[in-house]
Amino acid sequence: MSKEESSEVLSIGGREVRVTHPDKPYFSKQTKLSKIDIVRYYLSVAPGALAGIVDRPVVLKRFVNGAEGEAFYQKRAPAERPAWLRTVTLSFPSGRTAEEIVVDDAAGLAWIVNLGCIELHPHPVRSGNLEHPDELRVDLDPGPGVAWADVRTVALEVKALLDEMDLRGWPKTSGSRGMHVNVRIEPRWSFSEVRRAAIALSRAVERRAPALASSKWWKEERHGVFLDYNQNAKDRTTCSAYSVRPLPDARVSTPLDWSEVPDCEPADFTVLSIPRRFAELGDPHADIDASPGSLEKLLELAARDEAAGLGDAPWPPHFRKMEGEGPRVAPSRAKSAAKKPRAKMPLVVVANSPDKQAALAGLEKWKNKNAEAAGFLAVDDVLVDAMRGRSSTWTRIRVNLRHVPEALRPPQETPEPDDDPTRGWRAKRAPRKA
Repeated sequence: MSKEESSEVLSIGGREVRVTHPDKPYFSKQTKLSKIDIVRYYLSVAPGALAGIVDRPVVLKRFVNGAEGEAFYQKRAPAERPAWLRTVTLSFPSGRTAEEIVVDDAAGLAWIVNLGCIELHPHPVRSGNLEHPDELRVDLDPGPGVAWADVRTVALEVKALLDEMDLRGWPKTSGSRGMHVNVRIEPRWSFSEVRRAAIALSRAVERRAPALASSKWWKEERHGVFLDYNQNAKDRTTCSAYSVRPLPDARVSTPLDWSEVPDCEPADFTVLSIPRRFAELGDPHADIDASPGSLEKLLELAARDEAAGLGDAPWPPHFRKMEGEGPRVAPSRAKSAAKKPRAKMPLVVVANSPDKQAALAGLEKWKNKNAEAAGFLAVDDVLVDAMRGRSSTWTRIRVNLRHVPEALRPPQETPEPDDDPTRGWRAKRAPRKA
């Protein structure tokens, strides 16, 4: 079959976009959707989806084999692209640069979706000011087993704090298990300053709801809902409004009005339901750009925290060591040379896999095998780590045995599954390092 025979050409805003392999299954389990179905979904909500990405450099997270296949990240713009599609050059903490796609209209949106980008991952900057974010992002990430009601409660605590800081938050479901609150800000502060403000916000919410919220970076120290302040570090992106997520029911990261938050259910928002909601209600975030706010009060809060002895919080592992940052090592692995040595956490790795569902199945197998020990586990004793490499992601699952009596603690065994895609690379690197 020729390329012309296996494609469909769409006319969008006076531009032609060729959708290749339009009938290719993108969702085939609980919901049946093809590639052209996903393209048409995005066109049906284009004004809302574009509000989150227009004039912003976009990282291409590509699911070339559909939502059930492995995704990879592509920062650099494809060499073969339409002449009307813009790019900008970004610099990263590593010192590298990349020419990234900028989407300006519905045609550009359809073009990147055709590449397999079922999720949209824009940077929090505009193309004309790449060093000063115009958005602070609050990412509410619940730990395993944490109830959705707790996520909603923490989101409302975030709103209350933002109100006190004279900032307006715009909530949306993440499309997975969490929630995002985006805050438009004046583009006057650097990435480091925006991240500093996000740390202060996370710590303040934790103080307000200590039983539900956590600002701790290391998973073994967290509980409840983690406020991921590092989503505001340079080079980090999160899925934007109306993004389709790779779950069997094709859930959508859906903008909400605050009045909807107390009763919302993420499973209600899917590719099949959102077009009708959008047509009937419009976009709850339509005015998000109208009144950007100031970070001054949050930065004052950060200064008070620092004066009280709360320094910088850990950065993502691929960033260089920052001035004032504490040891970048999990407490369970910290050296005993510290003044107050921490007890080493009894952690065992139970699964490693590029397939998250396979890793979770491995966790259940471990629990069945070690049923007596598993009965002692608290909700936050299961640590599900999304490990991100240069171009792909994989899942590591660990179990903290701190609540299990020592006599009942299972030893570390070979994880099942045990497919760590970095193992080969680390094995090659080890002799050079030695």
